[in-house]
Formats: sequence, C-alpha cells, structure tokens
Amino acid sequence: IAQLDCLSCFAQQAKSHDYCRPTISEETVLDIKAGRHPGIERHLADGETFIANDLYLDNESQQVIIITGPNMAGKSALLRQTALITLMAQMGSFVPAGYAKIGLVDKVFTRVGASDNLSRGESTFMVEMTETASILNNLSDRSLVLMDEIGRGTSTYDGISIAWSIVEHLHNHPKFKAKTLFATHYHELNELAKDLPRVKNFNVSVKELDNKVIFMRKLVEGGSEHSFGIHVAQMAGMPTQIV
Repeated sequence: IAQLDCLSCFAQQAKSHDYCRPTISEETVLDIKAGRHPGIERHLADGETFIANDLYLDNESQQVIIITGPNMAGKSALLRQTALITLMAQMGSFVPAGYAKIGLVDKVFTRVGASDNLSRGESTFMVEMTETASILNNLSDRSLVLMDEIGRGTSTYDGISIAWSIVEHLHNHPKFKAKTLFATHYHELNELAKDLPRVKNFNVSVKELDNKVIFMRKLVEGGSEHSFGIHVAQMAGMPTQIV
C-alpha cells in the first residue's frame, strides 16, 4: 500500500505539473531540455512563469561547466534543479523538464550554501574545505558534482587559487571524469576553458536597462564579466550614500 501510495503521488505530480518521462541510460550523459526546479516553480507569484533551462554534461566533451553570472540570477537554483531532476528520475518519478536523458549516477555531491559549526570550533571556510575535501576524496566515474562559490570564505587570491586547482583536479583526474557544475564569482576561472578541453563556460544572463539590472535567468554559452553586487545591494535597500 505504501508503494502504491508513493507511485500514485508521483503520477499525480507528473500530471498536475507537466512533468516528462525521463530516459534512464547506461551512458555517462546528463541531457536535460527545459529543466525546471520543482520547488521554486510552485512558489512563484501569480502570473510569473519559471524560466526553464537546457543542460548537457558528459564524460567526453563537456564534463565541467563553469557558471558565472550575478547574485540572484539563478546559479544556485540551476545547480539544485539538476540534482533534483537526477534524483527524481532515478527513484522512478517523472521529472520537471521537457526532455531528460539521465545516465545513471551513483553519487550526487553538493557543496552549496554557507554554514559554520560553532560546537566543533569550525569556521564557515573550514566547513566548506572539509566538505570539498570529502567530495574530492570520494569521486567516481558516475558522480555528479555541484559546487557553489568554492573559496569565497577566504582572501580573493587564496580563494581563486583553490577554486582553480579544484577544477583542474576534476578535469585531469587519472581515473574518474565526474560530471561537474561549478558556479563561481571568480570570472578568472573562465580562462581554464582555453587549456582544458572538457571545461566549458556558461553564464546566467542579465540585461542592463536604465542603470537597472533585469535578471533573465537563462543559461547561455560563454563567461560573464560582472557580478552586479552593487546593484543587488541597492535592490536590498542599502542606504543610497553607501551605494
């Protein structure tokens, strides 16, 4: 009865929210067309539509995607929805996408968000490094790795150096080609795509209009040069003299 209950829930969700039947494959490919975040799209204001995105990862040509773009543009949402679509497909559910081909994934690693561990005397940066080390020490050929702003908790120079080396390590690993989404504000990392053939640059696009930023929430090819941090501070209500 519990299994039937679970499956009928999957079916109802799929019908109500226009999910598609994913193709599960033995290949090492993750191909999602018009993917959406199942949680965020339910909480949008009336009349707002979720901006769907395509995403392609494999072990041969596009193994590591570096995602740049401003705060609030939707980088973290894209990382999370990729993990959720993969998990939903592998547990037998339809997925929030127009099309999804999911090559079997045996491990999903995430390093998203900031938190410290006061009881153990660990700073936010120490927690970030511990979790990242755990990911890098436990990779497999079918891993999906999602990293969000690695290195932001220390000085810029150290942070960029660590992030740069992590991308190189994931790309050049002697045994495993873990599929990776790497969201960052370090635009310098876009240089890596020149030397590492399976690293590709994408950005979550924005438009500037009358000194205002409009978030397009669309993943497009190529790196981005701006983080628009000052615009975001202004939107958050920071006093004008500070901005």
